[in-house]
Amino acid sequence: MAARTKSAKDRPSYRCTECGWTTAKWLGRCPECQAWGTVEEYGAPAVRTTAAGRVSTAALPIGQVDGRQATARSTGVDELDRVLGGGLVPGAVVLLAGEPGVGKSTLLLDVAAKAASDEHRTLYVTGEESASQVRMRADRINALSDHLYLAAETDLSAVLGHLDAVKPSLLIMDSVQTVASPEIDGAPGGMAQVREVAGALIRASKERGMSTLLVGHVTKDGAIAGPRLLEHLVDVVLSFEGDRHARLRLVRGVKNRYGATDEVGCFELHDEGITGLADPSGLFLTRRDVAVPGTCLTVTLEGRRPLVAEVQALTVDSQIPSPRRTTSGLETSRVSMMLAVLEQRGRITALGKRDIYSATVGGVKLSEPAADLAIALALASAASDTPLPKNLVAIGEVGLAGEVRRVTGVQRRLAEAHRLGFTHALVPTDPGRVPAGMKVTEVADMGDALRVLPRSRRAPAAKADEER
Repeated sequence: MAARTKSAKDRPSYRCTECGWTTAKWLGRCPECQAWGTVEEYGAPAVRTTAAGRVSTAALPIGQVDGRQATARSTGVDELDRVLGGGLVPGAVVLLAGEPGVGKSTLLLDVAAKAASDEHRTLYVTGEESASQVRMRADRINALSDHLYLAAETDLSAVLGHLDAVKPSLLIMDSVQTVASPEIDGAPGGMAQVREVAGALIRASKERGMSTLLVGHVTKDGAIAGPRLLEHLVDVVLSFEGDRHARLRLVRGVKNRYGATDEVGCFELHDEGITGLADPSGLFLTRRDVAVPGTCLTVTLEGRRPLVAEVQALTVDSQIPSPRRTTSGLETSRVSMMLAVLEQRGRITALGKRDIYSATVGGVKLSEPAADLAIALALASAASDTPLPKNLVAIGEVGLAGEVRRVTGVQRRLAEAHRLGFTHALVPTDPGRVPAGMKVTEVADMGDALRVLPRSRRAPAAKADEER
């Protein structure tokens, strides 16, 4: 007797947990989203039809919907409010992700204390530390409040029980990867657990009109750990960035249903906690009485905010056949491009056989092309051992042909430089309206830009080329 063939209902199916792609056999890599290890077996769903049910609230014309329920409430931290678009909206769920040790817990504990009041309680749930450890940090950063409640839980049902007991207006969950539901198989931090925990907290937040801040882990590549679905479910996704050896911390908006995503919040991390920086340019500058060769200032845009930053370069005779090229805070590829442009278009040949070191001040990272001109001038200044004029800023993108191209936000950059006392600027042609009392020099190519170096000590090759 022939064996009975399995029906389609009994045959196992496989689905990608990242994008939802389905297949009849298991694969190690999803061909749809190219993710590894995300194809899992699941039962074939039975075909059902859903009958119409009773609605919870009647549909209204959009003009009659009360928009006051989406009014943002300040967190008490101005820099965070800037990124959020004014504050936390009741019922909003915010995901804050960052590397370990960058200061996520310190920032949110400060927010928890400042947002707590008689009418608005705050519940801080920690799954990574004990309650006594969080209390010690609160004492250190002075984040104590009678309306701030603290609980150490890793069970989802216990967290929901705390919500019924405290009835907070703000919930902070640190972190979503440490909490697990007993009804779902798998270890805490797994895709199924993260999806269930986040879904339960989002439902509770919407039903209660409670703002929720979730702390998320990141992978070694810098992406948010867990299923991609988590970023789609929440209302706001924030990225907390910063070098652990520097004081500067940046909060960037990746997704925001209530505001713009091009705002950046600046913070300074110190022994007493973390504080917002309304004017962070001072961290990126070195004030000197005497100009030093190899330094040039530029104005970068972090979101909508202009920041004055300093680029430094140093060249020394190389002791090895292959000279070193070391960068810190700058993209190595862009520095290499500027070296090639200076050698070919600027006729500066002293850079090819020397060790070159380039860096920024204060831990800021310059990745936008507008810093090209400042990088090139700092390298030229270091090669000729000639300081640039004081109170000079350089703004512009440099092409491989040596031309200086226009960049966005030149007027905002010049206004910020003028506010900080800088009197001279090198910019691409046609910069628009410039601040009164500021000398702006338009440069079309690297030859024009290199003329700001004093003639007496300029590189001999560049000087001879100019005389020709």
